[in-house]
Amino acid sequence: MSSPAPVVRGQALSGHNRISTQALTSLARAAAAQALGVDAEDVRADWTDDDGLLALSLVSPISVPPLQSVVLDPARVEAFGGSIWDRTVRAKASILATVSALSGSRLSRVDIRISGARISTGGRVQ
Repeated sequence: MSSPAPVVRGQALSGHNRISTQALTSLARAAAAQALGVDAEDVRADWTDDDGLLALSLVSPISVPPLQSVVLDPARVEAFGGSIWDRTVRAKASILATVSALSGSRLSRVDIRISGARISTGGRVQ
C-alpha cells in the first residue's frame, strides 16, 4: 500500500477549480455591502465578460448619516468617511481587491451605481 504524496503549498496539481457564478455573486454582494455600509440583500450584482476578464456591475444604496445631524455638525460627513462620491470611489478599489483575493478571479473593473441612501447613525464605513 502506498501513501499519497505530500502536498506542498503552491504546488501545481492536475485538474481544475471552478467557482460558480452564484458564489461569485454572493461574494461580490457581501464585499459591496461591507464597503457601502448596507445589507448584502440590498446589493444587486451582475457579471459581464470584458476581453477575457470579469467586469462587475453593482447597484446598491449607500449608508449616510441623518441629514439633521449633518446640519448640526458638518464634520459628521467626514466622520462617515467623506462624501458619497469619495466613498464610492474607495469602495470600487476595495471591492475589486476583496473579490479578487478571495475568489482568485481576475476582474477588469467594478462599476457602481448608487440607487439610494440608507440612514445610519453609525460612524465610518470601511
